[in-house]
Amino acid sequence: MNNINPFIESFKNTNQQLAGNGFRNIQVLKDALTDFNGSEESDLYGAGNFIEDFQEKMAKFLGKESAVFFPSGTMAQQIALRIWCDQKGINKVAYHPLSHLEIHEEDGLKKLHNIHPILLADKSRVIELEDVLAMDEEISCLLLELPQREIGGQLPSYETLESISSYCREKGIKLHLDGARLMEILPYYKKTASELCSLFDSVYMSFYKGIGAVAGAILAGDRDFIAESKVWKRRHGGDLISLYPYIISANYYFDQRANKMGQYYDDAVELAKFFNSCHAINTVPTIPVSNMFHVHFNAPLEKIKNILQSIHEETKIGITGNLRPVNEEVSYCEISIGDLYSTISKEDLHSIFNKLNEEMKSL
Repeated sequence: MNNINPFIESFKNTNQQLAGNGFRNIQVLKDALTDFNGSEESDLYGAGNFIEDFQEKMAKFLGKESAVFFPSGTMAQQIALRIWCDQKGINKVAYHPLSHLEIHEEDGLKKLHNIHPILLADKSRVIELEDVLAMDEEISCLLLELPQREIGGQLPSYETLESISSYCREKGIKLHLDGARLMEILPYYKKTASELCSLFDSVYMSFYKGIGAVAGAILAGDRDFIAESKVWKRRHGGDLISLYPYIISANYYFDQRANKMGQYYDDAVELAKFFNSCHAINTVPTIPVSNMFHVHFNAPLEKIKNILQSIHEETKIGITGNLRPVNEEVSYCEISIGDLYSTISKEDLHSIFNKLNEEMKSL
């Protein structure tokens, strides 16, 4: 049985790609391990220099008293919300209707922790202060995802974040940051990670998004919160005998890319202009507020696949390998800028977008 997808294969066979830091293959880990002596002692069930030094480094970076490394953000965030609910004695939290917890975790929060979500705001926009003020149910914690991935990485204003933070502290509501892409939004807000995180009681950050490590996440907060999260991490089976492959790669790529987020942001703004210059194509948001955005093609999925496959094969430059339908007449893809975009010449960029524009006009 032949399961080869010609569109995906056309993307894999390109020599350059617009988005990301490169294909996620085993080389990602091999590069991170290059400078390590094979006899170095690993971490053991959450203890040891490898993990403890990195956790301390991340706590300092995020401006929190303490931090703990998790193998996954799903585990970290469910545990964070469980702690805040137990502390207040109310098993309700609030977050966006398109939060990762709501649409990608098989109801883990509800099934494993008996925590019930209150969904705030319309699906097409971010949570605003007015949504928080209008809540008529008592909650333990409000979760804000920055940026809101499923709607193109949109962000509220920093003034809105400050207002929500002040209101939550006044009302005794814990504020948790789903900062899977925390690093990527700092250039837009023109804030340090510590400044942004000071508005939140707890913070989660991923290491495999813009940072590009193998896997893993950090959860940060005050010492008591982190001490309790370590207990829950053990209960969830998150204390693997050793986590050093994840920690080494997280530390390596954090050091490599932490200072590149401004470049990624500028590149995203430039690339969005290229897409918006094409017939029947628009980006969401029109001007990106991080290194990511969505591209909407006003044509059916299969037609866009055929166009992009042709461009991939002709130019050997990959636009995307992941298209999805919005409806029968519109399709979209997600673009997240990393190291690769800046390696493509402006001449080649103009060439592929001229081709894309002409192909869209011909539909």
